[in-house]
Amino acid sequence: MSSIGTLWTVPAQGKGKRIVAAAAFAGLSVDPPASYEHYVDNKKPEFLEKFPHGKIPAFESKDGFKLFEGSAIAEYVSSLAPNSTLLGSNKEERALISQWISFADSEIDANVTFIVQLLRGTLTPYNKPMHTTFNERTIRSLKTLEKHLSTRTFLVTERITLADISVAQSIQRAVSVNVDAALRAELPNVIRHLETVINHPLLKEVFGPIEYVEKALQFVPPPKEKKEVKPAPAPAPKAEKKPKKEEAEEEDDDLVPKEEPKAKNPLDSLPKSTLNLEDWKRAYSNKDTRGPGGSLEWFYENNDKEGYSVWRVDFKYNNELTQTFMSSNQIGGFFNRLEASRKYLFGSVGVLGATNDSIITGALILRGQDVKAVVDVAPDWESYEYKKLDLDNAEDKAFFEGALAWDLEIDGKKWVDGKNFK
Repeated sequence: MSSIGTLWTVPAQGKGKRIVAAAAFAGLSVDPPASYEHYVDNKKPEFLEKFPHGKIPAFESKDGFKLFEGSAIAEYVSSLAPNSTLLGSNKEERALISQWISFADSEIDANVTFIVQLLRGTLTPYNKPMHTTFNERTIRSLKTLEKHLSTRTFLVTERITLADISVAQSIQRAVSVNVDAALRAELPNVIRHLETVINHPLLKEVFGPIEYVEKALQFVPPPKEKKEVKPAPAPAPKAEKKPKKEEAEEEDDDLVPKEEPKAKNPLDSLPKSTLNLEDWKRAYSNKDTRGPGGSLEWFYENNDKEGYSVWRVDFKYNNELTQTFMSSNQIGGFFNRLEASRKYLFGSVGVLGATNDSIITGALILRGQDVKAVVDVAPDWESYEYKKLDLDNAEDKAFFEGALAWDLEIDGKKWVDGKNFK
């Protein structure tokens, strides 16, 4: 890729990531400075001479053009490769792209930043009402985004634009701070969009893995300083019971509510299995599904029929399905709501058929022999039917392999889209 200039930024953070992603998608690259220490180098005279406000990200092109403000740099970088589709093809698309970039900055990124600063105490002493307000603003914005994405794959056009990269960068940060498992279950299209964008081959390395938070981060008060215990005066008559005061102070400390220990999941008490589910997920992700040395061969060699079971899952209300992409989104929503069982479950579920004539079906590999114990973390688990598969049965085995290979066909309905739960 051709380098277009130097970018001063904090590695893999914030709008710097957005700029690097835009460059990579456009087939370009930006170089980091020879060395950079944040809050030090951007206050030095030589930096301020180029960028008087001292802000980063900051960019200098090969011919000396200088620019700061992350969104402006990302737009400029995108404009250097007009065939990349990043800025749209007409003035209306470009305006909509700018709209969603601004929305990501002001309605998502800004509120998440305020929450992080509150939790760290760098904005102001922690204030619960402020935290609640910023969180509510974030949720409102995400609901707007969810509604918009419910009828389309990307934000503006049928391809990735700078708007999609900008929103994905903001959402990737949000899901590590305050968009927890419960909230993600309400945002299947937002999560689908995030995962689609950051897993694009040109963007995957820039964005890196998503770090989903199970519960939204909460403020943890700093530990109280222990009072220095002064030596007691020399014993005097009737002073034997003086330590009672110290005991009372210790009792007061016990009045501070202690966090309840988390209840152990009964699945953790099952006998140890020879099949490591995380190893299987890696094998499935990195190998061809069928053929010698494929992931199916790996599974059969390592399967533990006592520790794990294989199930067919079918949506009960296929007659209500319309657009196949919406059915795929529904699978994504179901998988999001299974987040609490991620360590016990693998799934490959797809949409078979065509618009207004499709079904949702697939296969699950789960810990133990009781499907309910694993899937009832999802509120809508009863919208699906579950049948245990016997892999010694040729028909069950063919269904299982077809679901994992995404080439399953049932009654003339072919696999058109799918999701994996890994």
